[in-house]
Amino acid sequence: MIGVPAEQIILGNNSSLQMMFDCVSKGYTHGYSGYAPWCKQDSVKFLCPAPGYDRHFAVTEYFGIEMIPVPMLKTGPDMDIIERLVQEDETIKGCWCVPKYSNPTGITYSDETVRRFASLHPAAKDFRIMWDNAYCVHDLTDTPDTLLNLYEECLKQGTEDNVLFFASTSKISFPGAGVAALAASKNNIAELKERFNVQTIGPDKLNQLRHILFLHDIDGVRSLMQGHRKILEPKFKLVVDVLEKELGDLGIAKWSEPNGGYFVNLDVMNGCAKRVVGLCKEAGVILTDAGATYPYGQDPNDSNIRIAPTFPPEEELAGAMHLLCICVRLAASEKLLSERA
Repeated sequence: MIGVPAEQIILGNNSSLQMMFDCVSKGYTHGYSGYAPWCKQDSVKFLCPAPGYDRHFAVTEYFGIEMIPVPMLKTGPDMDIIERLVQEDETIKGCWCVPKYSNPTGITYSDETVRRFASLHPAAKDFRIMWDNAYCVHDLTDTPDTLLNLYEECLKQGTEDNVLFFASTSKISFPGAGVAALAASKNNIAELKERFNVQTIGPDKLNQLRHILFLHDIDGVRSLMQGHRKILEPKFKLVVDVLEKELGDLGIAKWSEPNGGYFVNLDVMNGCAKRVVGLCKEAGVILTDAGATYPYGQDPNDSNIRIAPTFPPEEELAGAMHLLCICVRLAASEKLLSERA
């Protein structure tokens, strides 16, 4: 699943987010590669492709790390900005990434973007790319996206120490009862083991055994994910069909049509996202907070809304989408009328 040798993978309990938290915590309290802990350095910053994953941003904010938004393009994060910043600023210690079916945009990083990440030579020698490949096997079409193997590209460049890789089975087996994984270079694994050996005697190995007996191997994973696809693909199609039918010719919104992952990304008129989410809440449909997909919860355009269609039954989802579209039209009408007044 991860594309890294098995001996360079640490399996944990159910939460890859917890392993990400631990890796940030290690940098903050003890440092990486023999460098001073981040807490003892004058300034610490992380690059945050946005719109992005709110829980990534919450981790860095918890430690008081300054977050720098980086625009997302159709090919992934704007690498011109990332390359310039990491080369110029040694206080930049990391970059969050969801490289396949990004949360929430559904974008998969292009081969060029992956190669440019592998070619980074940051000013900070304790810099780490947090490569959260949460949706690595979560395909929903017959033409799934493909993601270049960053680890192999880093080996070519001699930059494998720059990256920490994460994945889990939380959206493969059971939420709250999956198996999380952290993969890294040999140097990073040796360094991180020192922390984990003090932190815990060991993860839930019975749960790991359950997964082995249930999934067997990568073919078992792929077979199970075809079952997931049968459940999820109609829901994603429903979302896109309703958006197209009710908003398609109005010019007041645009949305993603991802080939996999867990979200549909909706951009409404600037200044309208909070109003749309508020209107939906008043009518009984709860969406992710507007702004959650940006660092500090601050969407500069107040336009981005993350739609998570995976949980509700199709009948409920159809009603919720219809309501959402009504609220988008209402908020846009209010904005246009106020501009004409």
